[in-house]
Amino acid sequence: MPIPRPFRPLLVPAIAALVIAGSPPMLSNALAAEMPSRLEVQAEAELHVVPDRATLSAQLWEHTPAIAQRKESANDPDALREARDRLEARAASLIRALEEMGLEREAIHAGSLNVQLEHLPGERRAEGEQETLIRTRLQRPVRLQLDDLEQLPRLLDALTEAGVDALDGVSYDLSDRDAATDEALIKALEKARHKASLMAETLDIELGEVITVSETRSPIFQPRMMAMSADARESAPRAEYRPGTISIEAGVSVSWAIRR
Repeated sequence: MPIPRPFRPLLVPAIAALVIAGSPPMLSNALAAEMPSRLEVQAEAELHVVPDRATLSAQLWEHTPAIAQRKESANDPDALREARDRLEARAASLIRALEEMGLEREAIHAGSLNVQLEHLPGERRAEGEQETLIRTRLQRPVRLQLDDLEQLPRLLDALTEAGVDALDGVSYDLSDRDAATDEALIKALEKARHKASLMAETLDIELGEVITVSETRSPIFQPRMMAMSADARESAPRAEYRPGTISIEAGVSVSWAIRR
């Protein structure tokens, strides 16, 4: 009697291979249905705006007489009081002059009194050592807000006539920052749409609806410090001050679906 051979499932590998061979197209179609083709574009735009507001910072200060550091009473109360009276009188005179030239009271911000001890080099003594002098500086900051830039030269002339001890500079700004940042963002979006339309026309594809949109760079507004240019010729009647422009940059990323 012949011995039966063991059963070998020859069809199983073939069927498995057929299933495996047919899986990739099926999976690709499923993924394609779930993840439609898209066109993604990034764009950046820069907006230059002429400022219409300025903030000016100045300093007024007075000093007490310098005395030797070795003295027991370095801060003389009478000297401090006299220096403070001179400083307050100068500040009041400056504020009156600014109001007379048409500056609103709300636009004038006079800071609080600041007292600082200063060390100065003195004369050399017989022993060869250099004596150290000390004095007290009383200081008041003044900050002015100007909505009419045409008045800036007159304002600076008034500060000069008042004898300000330091001019920290002018910071140019915009009265409506939101409108400027919105315009920069719109400009970036329009540039992204133009780029996408150009790419679709060149590649002969049709754009569908917008899938995603995001900011890659939020519009940042940075006030601009004063750029002062004075004509060095003696015939020039006055110095000329030009605000220039403020730059605002914005960036976006937009993706469109590609219609089949």
